[in-house]
Amino acid sequence: MKSSTKDQVKGKAHKIKGEIKETAGQLLDDPEMEAEGTAEKIVGKLQEKTGQIKKVFGK
Repeated sequence: MKSSTKDQVKGKAHKIKGEIKETAGQLLDDPEMEAEGTAEKIVGKLQEKTGQIKKVFGK
């Protein structure tokens, strides 16, 4: 699997995991967990975009 595809897949996984944590934090009224989820979701988006950029440049 190309590194661009790996980045996209890992990014999507982080995004989903972050969304789950964020929602759980909201439901459990746990601001720390919610913040962790938000941060992980952002990291996932960045990693996914990195994979898309690599794909454009053929790496």
